[in-house]
Amino acid sequence: MATAGAAKLLLKAAASSCRRVPAASRWGSLGPGRLFHAAALAGLGSEDKVTVHFVNRDGDKLTAQGKVGDSLLDLVVDNNLDIDGFGACEGTLACSTCHLIFEDHIFEKLDAITDEEMDMLDLAYGLTERSRLGCQICLKKFMNNMTVRVPEAVADARQSLDMSKNS
Repeated sequence: MATAGAAKLLLKAAASSCRRVPAASRWGSLGPGRLFHAAALAGLGSEDKVTVHFVNRDGDKLTAQGKVGDSLLDLVVDNNLDIDGFGACEGTLACSTCHLIFEDHIFEKLDAITDEEMDMLDLAYGLTERSRLGCQICLKKFMNNMTVRVPEAVADARQSLDMSKNS
């Protein structure tokens, strides 16, 4: 069947990136408009798990495992990690609440930052040279056992934009 082969190719390509794809009714009963991560469709095995340690604002260390290809935002949400306000825009690049600070050796290997991510980071509190948005960072094998730090304060860029409209 030609469409099944094309769908498999699309899924394979999508799983290699960190993009969300709309749920199609023939692939599951997730409902209209529901988004899910492409890696979830690819049937990744347990050997494709990555462990990440988060140092929260209060200094507590939270640890979670996710699949290669999941975003750090997916990891926090899927594991119900208690990081206040994290991912308020659900990964749509409309806030900076998933701002994280990376270790040097990990930061150097991250994919290039986009202009849209840079614009949101400009509005983040506690910005460093190793800051990135968790919604834009996909888990890769080299990240296994990495530690990322949650900044002490959080800024929701959506609120900043709303306030500027009122002035």
